[in-house]
Amino acid sequence: MSGSVKKSSAADTVLDWAETLVFSVFLVIVCFTFVFRIANVVGHSMENTLFEDDRLIISHLWYYPEQGDIVVINSQTLNKTIIKRVIATSNQTVVIDYNAGTVTVDGEVIDEPYIKETMTGAGNFSEAYYNKENDTYEYKVPFGYVFVLGDNRNNSADSRAIGFVPEDEIVGRVIFRIYSERAGLGTVK
Repeated sequence: MSGSVKKSSAADTVLDWAETLVFSVFLVIVCFTFVFRIANVVGHSMENTLFEDDRLIISHLWYYPEQGDIVVINSQTLNKTIIKRVIATSNQTVVIDYNAGTVTVDGEVIDEPYIKETMTGAGNFSEAYYNKENDTYEYKVPFGYVFVLGDNRNNSADSRAIGFVPEDEIVGRVIFRIYSERAGLGTVK
């Protein structure tokens, strides 16, 4: 009798492990379907914060964009997925002064230690936002939109070129870097 008890116990242990494994796989699938997603960085517009081929975890559950967030966007204008930093949200005013190399939101110059280098020239940006009197570009963000910029300002197709980004094109906020050849792993700021 004691031999059959041991066999039953071993079978129960295997079944417990199998049940735990199936539940764990199910939980991971649910999390990555409803809570998290994985994104891959393509291009150089977010250097030196993010680099080409970095792999990121993004969260989209109950997300509402905030200034400073790094977000993944399914851009209808560019017809591709891009990653940018939210500079301003609905009803905020952005002023870009290329001479001073500053970005101002609602009258306050924002501290941007993350940018790769000082912005140079206005490039091919819409003259509709150019204030000739101040020699600045001024953008009033409409309700339901955000204004985004790349951290590598001199190599970025962002709101200066593509316009305001509808909030519903935002896939989620970057919360963690899980792979990088050039930077460490961990939270991204």
